[in-house]
Amino acid sequence: MTSPDVILDVQDLHVRFPVFGGIIPRKKAEVRAVDGVSLTLHRGETLGLVGESGCGKTTVGRAIVNILRAMSYRVEVQGKVLYHRDGQIVDLARLSNAGMRPYRSDLQMVFQDPYSSLNPRMTVEAIIEEPLRIHTKQSKTERRERVRWLLEKVRLSAAHANRYPHEFSGGQRQRVGIARALATNPKIVIADEPVSALDVSIQAQVINLMQDLQEEFNLSYIFISHDLSVVRHISDRIFVMYLGNIVEAGPADQIYSRPLHPYSRMLLSAVPRPDPDARRARVAHAVAGSPAPARQGVSDLPSPLNKPSGCAFRTRCPIAQPSCADAPPPLEERDGRLVACPFSK
Repeated sequence: MTSPDVILDVQDLHVRFPVFGGIIPRKKAEVRAVDGVSLTLHRGETLGLVGESGCGKTTVGRAIVNILRAMSYRVEVQGKVLYHRDGQIVDLARLSNAGMRPYRSDLQMVFQDPYSSLNPRMTVEAIIEEPLRIHTKQSKTERRERVRWLLEKVRLSAAHANRYPHEFSGGQRQRVGIARALATNPKIVIADEPVSALDVSIQAQVINLMQDLQEEFNLSYIFISHDLSVVRHISDRIFVMYLGNIVEAGPADQIYSRPLHPYSRMLLSAVPRPDPDARRARVAHAVAGSPAPARQGVSDLPSPLNKPSGCAFRTRCPIAQPSCADAPPPLEERDGRLVACPFSK
């Protein structure tokens, strides 16, 4: 039975992109971008989704807001995306574009690149006003007042409303993107690598802003990133994703301080630190238990077109066993979290 404070429940989500080829196009392969992801998001919570580029985390975000079919009509989406609103449960994954319209204002996205996610031909006022014009019946005056109020909320000036995106810095553009996402009073905001294109000092400002806005508006976040340290700073729980699967999930502090899955350890060891001795110790811990020195090197990420059999991480794992090739390991509860590795300690 679902907890009453759950606002989103993703169940066994699969996303496949068919690959066609030949003079007469025929399906020759498929990319299993998401391969059975399940997660729950609670009201007012920040859930971190972390993994390398190409692991499918952005596809999960796009599947939740149901925009994948608009981007690629051949995409195959299976599973459930259950949105809880006003005592009702709606499966967003089954809705058409027209059917999604009543729920679009409740689920918004902040995109990765603030340089390409804003229309360069539109003023900041027009960019933030657009969702209000589509999803509300406010007058022009009411929309204009709302835009200026939102600009102040994201710590910009109302005087910026008539400027164009190229007149702003990267951090300021991302604030405009956040203001646009908040325009329709959403319940859920999916932030897809919102700070990866920004300088480190600006990253902290944007993250602190998002936390302040979450507290003020009772927002629920899904924060997507490849940087485990950034995700840990803002998240309540972290889901670690690898080649379409969740390999570890649990409280943020636990996963950051003592990761159990070998892939989580590898991600943590890659976090840059000013202390080289501490980093060497983490790398040594990450490869602890390696059966042979040859396995200690980290190979490239396998192609989603040809995923390894069994555990997808076994070709890069320092503790892999022959049985890892037999079947994908299930997520099992251990020490208050979920781990998809029977050999991790």
